[in-house]
Amino acid sequence: MINFIKSHGLGNDYIVIDGKDLKYSISKSMIKKICHRNYGVGSDGILMLCKSKRADYGLKIFNPDGTEAEKSGNGLRIFSSYLYKSKKIRKNKKITIETKGGIVTSQFIKRVGKKTFIKVEMGRASFDKSKIPINIKSSEKECLNKKIKIDKKNFLFQGVSVGNPHCVIFQKNISEKDAKFYGEKIERHHFFPKRTNVQFAKILDKNNVQIEIWERGAGYTLASGSSSCAVVSAGFMLGILNNNVLVKMPGGKLRISIDNNFNLMMEGPVEDICSGKLNL
Repeated sequence: MINFIKSHGLGNDYIVIDGKDLKYSISKSMIKKICHRNYGVGSDGILMLCKSKRADYGLKIFNPDGTEAEKSGNGLRIFSSYLYKSKKIRKNKKITIETKGGIVTSQFIKRVGKKTFIKVEMGRASFDKSKIPINIKSSEKECLNKKIKIDKKNFLFQGVSVGNPHCVIFQKNISEKDAKFYGEKIERHHFFPKRTNVQFAKILDKNNVQIEIWERGAGYTLASGSSSCAVVSAGFMLGILNNNVLVKMPGGKLRISIDNNFNLMMEGPVEDICSGKLNL
């Protein structure tokens, strides 16, 4: 039996566990069962605390299909909230967290009712095809305004890495239906050797954007921190978004800021759902 806490960031929920409580390595089948909405606790993924030689704490992020993710914005806020509570870290102290997608810095901001507000320095966005990665024939190093055809429909997309791969598509109209139908097919398109997260984005004005999300390994998602960062990065690169943007998702809103070197900052709430013990 191991202890767990389940929390959500704007409806994107994760289960947090401490790796030292495990007697053996967690398997794909175990991850799938724990995340299953009917046969397990149910979640969009698992966050596992582990040791790090390069940062204050290490984090492994597992998708519901059992694969390991490089980075998750909402996951990092949830994990940070867990650390600040369980490790009794003082308010406003910055901590470093090592993920598969790089080291990030996190900071507790405030509590408002049951919500904990966390700020995370998400690292630097890249449009470099080799870093995303994207297999597309082009003499250009960056992946901007490229065409992708899905079921006879053409899309223009921006390829972005914020520690994990993203395909950002700006459109006049977006919907949950399209995100589910096209997102699943784009995720596994041959352009993306490691698969990709997909965002359909509608510009409301230069300071506000609305998005629908298909998350690699998880499916349709109510909110995503890294997806929000990817959309703002792409919009800023194209000159259609400013450097401080409110991202509106079905699950809620996140504030994303970006500097001229494409360094990203994300701020948003976390709320605990439940805690208990897993019988593994």
